Amino acid sequence: MLIPAAIAAATWAASHGEKRDSEGRTVIGVSTRMRDVGLLTEALADTRAVVTQRSDDSLIARWQNVSAHFHRDPARADAAWEVDFIGQGRAERRELSQVTEESVQGIVAAVDAAYGRRVQQAVLTRLRERAPQAGMTIASETVDDTDTVTVVLDLAV
Repeated sequence: MLIPAAIAAATWAASHGEKRDSEGRTVIGVSTRMRDVGLLTEALADTRAVVTQRSDDSLIARWQNVSAHFHRDPARADAAWEVDFIGQGRAERRELSQVTEESVQGIVAAVDAAYGRRVQQAVLTRLRERAPQAGMTIASETVDDTDTVTVVLDLAV
């Protein structure tokens, strides 16, 4: 059984584009299909974000010069996260750090990769736990240079 590194990895798409908040900071919005708030929180930590607030439908993460507000409508069938990226600092103090499309793309790519790794780890853990119950044993497990994991299962006859 092959489990690619990008299994169930998030798909990010530009949404409403760029806007400004009440303090004049640039806000760039994106959407994601990441669903598991626990795996997302762990993935954010893997990118050195500090999660300052977390619930089932809202999460705030901060990096050095950027914060991200993840929010979703639980009534929506897909429960996709909407994310607003905002630069840090205050305009009146001229400490403003603006987010750009390029900086958001870098963060999104890092979170996407970290989330993919977390999903892969969760799938492998479940596979290891459930294989014996299904009459299987893990014959071998290898990881290649692209972090693709190959698991060979033996079926007990």
